[in-house]
Amino acid sequence: MKVKLDIFEGPLDLLLYLIKKNHINIHDIPINTVLNQYLQFLELMRLLDLNIASEYMVMTATLIQIKSRLLLPQPQAVEEQPQDPREELVARLLEYQRYKEIASFLKEKQSVRSKYFTRPPANIEVDGREIYFEASIFDLINAFKEAVKDVPKDVFYEVIKDEFTVEEEIHYILHLLMNKPKVSLSGLFSQARNNLEIVAIFLAILELIKLQEIAALQEGAFSDIIIVRK
Repeated sequence: MKVKLDIFEGPLDLLLYLIKKNHINIHDIPINTVLNQYLQFLELMRLLDLNIASEYMVMTATLIQIKSRLLLPQPQAVEEQPQDPREELVARLLEYQRYKEIASFLKEKQSVRSKYFTRPPANIEVDGREIYFEASIFDLINAFKEAVKDVPKDVFYEVIKDEFTVEEEIHYILHLLMNKPKVSLSGLFSQARNNLEIVAIFLAILELIKLQEIAALQEGAFSDIIIVRK
């Protein structure tokens, strides 16, 4: 079963995710660290057969170019401070971040939902109720990455071509949510019998999200992901 999930986030979203996750100063981005993690995410997205737009490849080339320019020796005698090759990227990230914040604010204003928000401030509480926001595709991939460290690529291909295994996990997750209001993604992974089943569970989760049968939610940024029925 090949899972095709529309990814609304783009390469700038992934970079902002990595910057926030690693507590990086956006004005002083360690390009080598970010590039390595960026490529790890893209590799997982390819293995899971997720839709990767051409913009991701363009950003890869941009990061490699910036890394190369940073490695070039600087002239010893310069009359003016050389331009930081990261400057243009930082400006794009800051502008995009402002756009995202404005869009999120307007969406919350228009929302009629009382429990689920797109991306509220951290640690939000309303009348003592649990408040969740939707986890991004990168939150899901990061949780999956942590669960399948050092898994060989052939394991992914073995599960992806085994349609029955993924279908079985889809039915199991839906049945589980008939008896429980919510389950944690880490809990599902921890109960898996082996790495093959972890991959199958993750593919099943992606397919159910695409079908709008479930939602993946979080209480706070980078917190455990909770799966609920929609």
